[in-house]
Amino acid sequence: MTTQLAGDLIILILVARVFGADAIALLRRLAAAGVRAGVSEMTRNEREGGR
Repeated sequence: MTTQLAGDLIILILVARVFGADAIALLRRLAAAGVRAGVSEMTRNEREGGR
């Protein structure tokens, strides 16, 4: 392992450690928004006589 590769891995680990919790929270919010959009679409189709 070269020193440059080791340095890149250390930076990657630090970035993951610092921004990891924020990334997980963002993914949870995106998933929740997708679920809300899907439920909204289902109820809209039911009101219009769709499948």
